[in-house]
Amino acid sequence: MNGKNRKDIKAGLKVSIVQKQDQRSGKLTEGVVKDILTNSSTHPHGIKVRLESGKIGRVQAIHN
Repeated sequence: MNGKNRKDIKAGLKVSIVQKQDQRSGKLTEGVVKDILTNSSTHPHGIKVRLESGKIGRVQAIHN
């Protein structure tokens, strides 16, 4: 699953995000979703979330 649909993302899911400063390099950060920050149902670059670590970025992949 990709992270473009808000309905696919729930608090407690393990995801990979790309942070703002890593968008050029594409470096991914893994973590567990704490909050969903995007209000719209979809976003072409990924739904923005806050991880439990406090890092903020757009979801690129959802892990099972």
